[in-house]
Amino acid sequence: MIGSPYTLASNSTATIMFKVLLALLPGIAAHVWLFGPGIVVSLILCSAFAIGFETLLLLARRLPLQPFLSDNSALVSAWLLALSLPTLAPWWLYAIGIGIAIVIAKQLYGGLGQNLFNPAMVGYAALIVSFPVYMTQWPAPIVLADHAIGLWDAFDIVFSGQGSISADAYTSATLLDTWKTQVRLNTAPEVLLAQPIFGWIGARGHEIVALMYLAGGLLLFWGKRITWHIPLAFLAGVALTAGVLQLIDPTQHASPLLHLFSGGVMLGAFFIATDPVTAATTPRGKLIYAAMAGFLTVIIRGFGSFPDGVAFAILLMNMCVPFIDDYTQPRVFGHPRKRSKAGQP
Repeated sequence: MIGSPYTLASNSTATIMFKVLLALLPGIAAHVWLFGPGIVVSLILCSAFAIGFETLLLLARRLPLQPFLSDNSALVSAWLLALSLPTLAPWWLYAIGIGIAIVIAKQLYGGLGQNLFNPAMVGYAALIVSFPVYMTQWPAPIVLADHAIGLWDAFDIVFSGQGSISADAYTSATLLDTWKTQVRLNTAPEVLLAQPIFGWIGARGHEIVALMYLAGGLLLFWGKRITWHIPLAFLAGVALTAGVLQLIDPTQHASPLLHLFSGGVMLGAFFIATDPVTAATTPRGKLIYAAMAGFLTVIIRGFGSFPDGVAFAILLMNMCVPFIDDYTQPRVFGHPRKRSKAGQP
């Protein structure tokens, strides 16, 4: 018996995750070009640790390895965490972060599709709270570094702790760290913006990386892997909040452009906040969820203890997703609207 000519969907989990990995490549290439090959070491280690932890947990749960390892979800979490962490950090820092992301935030919830929080952001949050010193040693742009780090130098630093090169020769404070520290010292904005770490519109080097993440995100949108709601609302939430705060006190708060093109905003808007498992699912819910995440990102940056607020903002909104989805469900066609509890029965 011949069946109907059904169209087979090509959007399997493995395919979707693989296309997310491909969309990250422009940003990774820009990072290698501007900051050296240290990010390659981070990606290799995080990928290996993610596959290892995923395998151990699947064996412990007596689940088949092939269908779960081949869906590429562990690699996506690994890459997102690697791109959020300082490159050239000790190898054990990546192991702890990936272990928390895969074991606690993903597998202990039941695996892909059951987790409440974005695994990569759980790993990042745990690391920055537990190891703040290591999480602030970011590589300087090649044009500002005293020593250019090669690939073998990167492996040496990651596995030996520092290697034969002083950390001051290849690391520097990030723009967000510098801004937070200097405004507390009442440094004038024009003096602060003249420092070498500041680029055209954001952090030097990082602004190009951010543009490449934007390009990769637009590729995901063009390929219909994400919708416009979350990225646009997230970026609008960041820009509007930063704009209002700068109008209130320009000596304490950075411009919207600086916020948009520094830190993890572009990566968060297109690749992290859009996680289909932990993000809101209704059209209105996506707008609320992402706009609030953008708002919280700037609030945490401006008034919190940590320089970048993307991870914490997204995790806080992950908690709100069930509530947001429940109260933004569209009316089912042919059914009357639900009356509020305060209304008449």
